[in-house]
Amino acid sequence: MESMKNENPFLYSNNNKRYHTLDYYYRNKFLSKVFKVSLNAGFSCPNIDGKVGYGGCIYCSKLGSGEFAGDEHDDLLTQFVMVKDTLLKKWPSAKYIGYFQAHTNTYAPVNELKQKYETILKQENVIGLNIATRPDAISEECFSYLKELNQKTYLTIELGLQTIHKKTSKLINRCHSLECFENMVKKLREANIDVVVHIINGLPYETKEDMIETVKYLNKLDIQGIKIHMLHILKDTPLAIMYEERPFPLLSKKEYIDIVVAQLEYLRSEIVIHRITGDPKINELIEPDWLLKKFCVLNDIDKEMVKRNTYQGRKVKNEN
Repeated sequence: MESMKNENPFLYSNNNKRYHTLDYYYRNKFLSKVFKVSLNAGFSCPNIDGKVGYGGCIYCSKLGSGEFAGDEHDDLLTQFVMVKDTLLKKWPSAKYIGYFQAHTNTYAPVNELKQKYETILKQENVIGLNIATRPDAISEECFSYLKELNQKTYLTIELGLQTIHKKTSKLINRCHSLECFENMVKKLREANIDVVVHIINGLPYETKEDMIETVKYLNKLDIQGIKIHMLHILKDTPLAIMYEERPFPLLSKKEYIDIVVAQLEYLRSEIVIHRITGDPKINELIEPDWLLKKFCVLNDIDKEMVKRNTYQGRKVKNEN
């Protein structure tokens, strides 16, 4: 595959990738190997407790998309040290980012947020925090604290969007508007806080064009990163019940790869790709089972980009 490297026209790469990987970004920013340590801080969600809705998003598990976060029954320091001690054996000089992943991680009183965030920030070689939340779950008091935090450490806020399409958003029970999302992105960026956006491919009844439109919309916003997920049906979720009662078509691996490659072409090259496929646990997954072979999916995306001789941002340049 030596020719693959030589012919790669993408600038933000130190390997065969034709998109802006998180590893490349971290290595160039911090001059070190950096790991995100996923944490479960025991937060809830305004879409579960009735503040904006009940039951949560229909695809969300009881762990609040935190299947690979720590055990919520362990305190945060225990969760963090368990992961760090494992990584230290192979990467003794690595740096770490605390990733508050499960549920909505700004949905608590600010004094509680401070205690939990700063417990992790005090740990050796922790250089920042990634905080996953919803655009409707950052209060003014919380926002003021995030601005302070951003002056002290490398802070990234991850906002769930999933789709720009109102009909789909209602179906999956997101319970916030696109306007709310866009306003929060602008507000965070005015405070110079980095923003990463989550989207999901394969949501019920969306077309390839719908999914590409979501990416085109995001490309026009001042975002620094994106996570692309493949919809997967987990046990004991409203989506699982819906799928059993009214089955809808799921994307095949080939269809997913085709859509992802097309989406990457419409994203500015400086936008960092934090995730490019789903990562379900085998004992929780109903469908699609091809997602369990994560590295096969990643490799096939690379191969398809080489086959098409394309790269992230190619169509952005052509459109301009």
